[in-house]
Amino acid sequence: MANKRAIIIVLDSFGIGALPDAKKFGDAGSNTLGHIDDYATQNKLSFDIPNLLKLGLGRAYTKVNNKKLACDNNNYALNGFYGACQEQSTGKDTTSGHWEIAGCPVLFDWGYFTNLENSFPQKLLDSIVEKSGVKGYLGNCHASGTDIIRDLGDEHVKSGKPIFYTSADSVFQIACHEQYFGLQNLYKLCEIAREELAPYNIARVIARPFTGDSPAAYERTGNRKDYSVLPSSKTLLDICSDNGGQVISIGKIGDIYAHQGTGIEIKATGLAELCEKTINAINEHKEDKTFIMTNLVDFDMVYGHRRNTVGYKEALEYFDSYLPEIIATLTPDDILILTADHGCDPTWPGSDHTREHIPFLMYHNGKSGEIGICKTYSDIGQTVAKHLNLPKLANGVAVEHG
Repeated sequence: MANKRAIIIVLDSFGIGALPDAKKFGDAGSNTLGHIDDYATQNKLSFDIPNLLKLGLGRAYTKVNNKKLACDNNNYALNGFYGACQEQSTGKDTTSGHWEIAGCPVLFDWGYFTNLENSFPQKLLDSIVEKSGVKGYLGNCHASGTDIIRDLGDEHVKSGKPIFYTSADSVFQIACHEQYFGLQNLYKLCEIAREELAPYNIARVIARPFTGDSPAAYERTGNRKDYSVLPSSKTLLDICSDNGGQVISIGKIGDIYAHQGTGIEIKATGLAELCEKTINAINEHKEDKTFIMTNLVDFDMVYGHRRNTVGYKEALEYFDSYLPEIIATLTPDDILILTADHGCDPTWPGSDHTREHIPFLMYHNGKSGEIGICKTYSDIGQTVAKHLNLPKLANGVAVEHG
């Protein structure tokens, strides 16, 4: 009997057009892919993503937006199944998106810190300071991660006070210098914050270490660590692990699912290393019911949040160049799914995520077809569960792929 495997690669923040309820989030008209394509056209830049187009990205985009991508000349043979998914969860954050992909939509409201200044309750701050023994804190506001280390990095180094900040997401972020504060000290501080945040229903605490010796040189490192709450119900990863399957989690997948059901966790930083580690995992793990899941965080962290449209475009082209090698590692019994967890339109005001459709592109032995627009990201997880002959997930409808 053939060994069946499934690989999901999450292009973090790669939205393909606003959801019907985007206005409620202030995101009506947002379109990560569409606005990158528009920017390239307006500035007479090439936008070369032939392998994503062969998988049906252009057709999926047209299905959502009723118009074509300028970069899609339709001069290729389709070799994948294409569609899009709407988000059932109530937010537009990393945790909600990933959990929903794995069959666990977030149908409750996360807690948020909505005040732009003095964002955190004083009781919470006092408790974190007391239990950690830090000398105080800086920030306590909504901020871009790169901006806040530039603005407060020197004061942090001199005072030893950690930098606390948040965003429109359900998140508490702590930035500290790796050398002057210490990486392990930062992790311990985040663990304390995670415990103290329990009453506030905050999805993630994120350790944001940085290095450098001046505001112009301060730079975040690859030692970021996310502290998530446990998923609210069984996920695809749990079900695979519990039913004789093998899960390989690459990048920040382990952190997002709070290390529950995440199997073998492989750390990597940057697009190239994440792609290489994914290829290596496909080559090394050939057992039946193997599920590999990779998060490509750079699209979101380095380009989307920083509103770097050219960088996002070039990163997509770079990933596209890896696709033939990734596909070449597959067997006829494997499926490869490319998707996202939310949008982060690099042309949009501010620096937050955007509420968008996500792509659902699937490669299976060169076959092709239309998926349509799914009502939940969980259709992705249900498709994987069916392919791997696992028990059905609680949510989602499996997509046929021949």
